[in-house]
Amino acid sequence: MPLPIQGCAAGYKARESHERYRCFAPGYRVVVFYVPVMRTGASKAKIIFGGSIALLFVIAAVVSFFWTPHDVTRLDIANKLKAPGADFWFGTDHFGRDIFSMIMIGARTSIAVAIVAVGIGLLVGVPLGLAAAAFRHSAMDELIMRSNDLVFAFPALLIAIMITAVFGPGAINAIIAIGIFNIPVFARLMRGAALSLWTRDFIMAARVAGKRSLRISIEHILPNTLNLIIVQGTIQFSLGILAEAGLSYVGLGAQPPVPSWGRMLAESQTMISFAPHLALFPGFAILLTVLGLNIFGDGLRDYFDPRLRREGR
Repeated sequence: MPLPIQGCAAGYKARESHERYRCFAPGYRVVVFYVPVMRTGASKAKIIFGGSIALLFVIAAVVSFFWTPHDVTRLDIANKLKAPGADFWFGTDHFGRDIFSMIMIGARTSIAVAIVAVGIGLLVGVPLGLAAAAFRHSAMDELIMRSNDLVFAFPALLIAIMITAVFGPGAINAIIAIGIFNIPVFARLMRGAALSLWTRDFIMAARVAGKRSLRISIEHILPNTLNLIIVQGTIQFSLGILAEAGLSYVGLGAQPPVPSWGRMLAESQTMISFAPHLALFPGFAILLTVLGLNIFGDGLRDYFDPRLRREGR
């Protein structure tokens, strides 16, 4: 059965493929849009499938606070480079540490870094984007957007290198680097979305009622852009995990003895010919987490996008 979405329009001509209409009053018609279940079902399937993959790693990260199959701080040279088996599900590394336990704790590290980095981007970038849109075409708008362009000129890796040169490597510096890179992403997103809303009738009504720009931005602009923020936040979260793995791979992320997926890949590259499981499992962990979050974000975008609903995608 198709899903009905009702609305009124004057003299509206309905398409026979997806819609039908009936007269409600002279000159007006109640239009019932029938959106094929395929589009709605596809978006929900993406949300469920991607969210399930991401949730699996979140659960592993939470469980690692209380339990892991083996102690990753304990060296067991007698069992080094063991292949996957009953005792060590994903095998062991060159120090005899359990790969499965390290992946669980590595999930905790990656997720924590990504959450805080995205939080920095949200808390700083969203207000900047709202301010730039509220004072559009002003000196403040130019200052905010040109500052964003300056930050965009430096990739997260280069920012991390500069921070590391001053403060040294570590997870905190990786969070700062990724967070700084996220600020202009959310600022540009919010400015573009807010500018499209400032010309709407309900914003004009709020201005006529005497509301100032700050109050309009908080009460009207921000609630109407939450869907965009949620979708972009999910995407940036996956990119944050990927960026953390990249920084750890080059030695700028979490430092030993804290396990990290990126550093596990870096340490395995000289042993991949005779112990491929050292790179296979952390690589799959990164791949599945980022893929799951991207599918989840794509499903949210489809679910929230009204244009896709109207087009029946």
